[in-house]
Amino acid sequence: MAMRSVPSMRRRLVALLLPWPLLAAAHGDAPLQRDDVAWLCRDGFGLDSALVAGYRQLGRNRLLDAQLTDRVPGRLPPAVAALIAGYPALRTPPDQLLAQWNQAQERIKAMPEGDAKVAARNDLQKQGNQLAQQAQQAELLQAVYGPNQLKEQMVWFWLNHFSVYAPKGRLRWEVADYEEHAIRPHALGRFRDLVMATLKSPAMLEYLDNAQNAKGHVNENYARELMELHTLGVDAGYTQQDVQQLALILTGAGIAPVDGRVERFNPKMAPLVVRDGLFEFNPNRHDFGDKVLLGQAIKGSGFDEVRQAVDLIVRQPACARFISRKLAGYFVADQPPPALVERMARTFQRSDGDIAKVLRTMFTSKELLAAGAPKFKDPTQFVVSAMRLAYDGRPVANALPLVNWLNLLGEPPYGRITPDGWPLDGASWSSSGQMETRFEVARAIGYGSAQLFTPEGAAQPSPGFPLLTTRLYYDAVEPYLSAATRAGLAQARSQQEWNALLLSSPDFGYR
Repeated sequence: MAMRSVPSMRRRLVALLLPWPLLAAAHGDAPLQRDDVAWLCRDGFGLDSALVAGYRQLGRNRLLDAQLTDRVPGRLPPAVAALIAGYPALRTPPDQLLAQWNQAQERIKAMPEGDAKVAARNDLQKQGNQLAQQAQQAELLQAVYGPNQLKEQMVWFWLNHFSVYAPKGRLRWEVADYEEHAIRPHALGRFRDLVMATLKSPAMLEYLDNAQNAKGHVNENYARELMELHTLGVDAGYTQQDVQQLALILTGAGIAPVDGRVERFNPKMAPLVVRDGLFEFNPNRHDFGDKVLLGQAIKGSGFDEVRQAVDLIVRQPACARFISRKLAGYFVADQPPPALVERMARTFQRSDGDIAKVLRTMFTSKELLAAGAPKFKDPTQFVVSAMRLAYDGRPVANALPLVNWLNLLGEPPYGRITPDGWPLDGASWSSSGQMETRFEVARAIGYGSAQLFTPEGAAQPSPGFPLLTTRLYYDAVEPYLSAATRAGLAQARSQQEWNALLLSSPDFGYR
């Protein structure tokens, strides 16, 4: 068939940008109701056959139970698990990665100025970029193929909430460990444990400069963001003095040496050293003076001050409200219903920050699907949901195109230079330029031109385009498409064009 031009397809895309339709799904002899599919689209990154089948088998409540306890049947496809395990960023212990970085830096430092030194610096930069890309690919592969889709959304949510910027310093060597050991194990656990895990992470310690925070050379960056962005919010009533006191509490919290150097401690200080992986609390660098934080006295005692401070902060009512509002803003509505946020905050406080219980309050609420306006997909939700619908569990051999698409769309993992994380509201991602780029991504997926199934560096041709007109489509998408989308799809001259139009339609752009 004759292929229409890209400009004509773009014109039809603009014509499709009408108010979104309510999405629904049907499956076999017992169709899912409209709100069932809407619930699934909030619960996961996007529909695929496994998610729909699990919902039909377990029902909403039992599926939610399995997700919140992380007991969802299934695992990553073996080919995807092998792809992730093959990345040096994930298979190499983090202390070895940092030791390699330190050794390379020492070699470069000892080299005379000249072309060889420049080349060595460029090679080290290239190695770091590759490690960061591997961490990005691993995170996106988990998002696309992970059987517990609610957990995968929470991993992304917390990576964004406790945001770090990979291009800073040696963070490229650390971000894979950050996701794997600081975020993922605590994504559905207690908020306090999550805060402590990020506090001890080399990536966070270096990104917000607490690795340099020492007695006599106090750095307030992490203390400020820990309260403003991670726990309490900007309007929680704490003062600059609280920030200063917290910074003093955090002196000495840093990274253990990976170059073989051993610091000597006097007999009184040695028992106060705390090590956990690459984290080290160094009492020689700590200010042991007494502090007052949020009106509460904290006696100078070493790392126990940090534990007391985190306990105090996360048990503030302001923390419960701040985290609950941000969760509801991501899952429910850009301006979430205050009554829902208040109930979530009460659950947060009663459960001592149990993330799973707060999520249960939200996902069993009437407000989840009755908040009014739909949620516009941010770039990560758009790319991941497109992959899940288009390939429906088929393992890719090369995840680099996913990273490239999110670079184009302006939301790469570990790519937010400021510590506030990517915005979660629809207005930030709905500009005309964003829509144009989304169409190009939809076209790349729909036409099968992205080399997803060609191993990175191989010269094999692409195996072809996906067939979106599957049972999943006819059971869960087609019955509830808007008239405008149906009219646009009817004009497609090829399956590839039809794919691109569906993935770039307003129906697909919202959840």
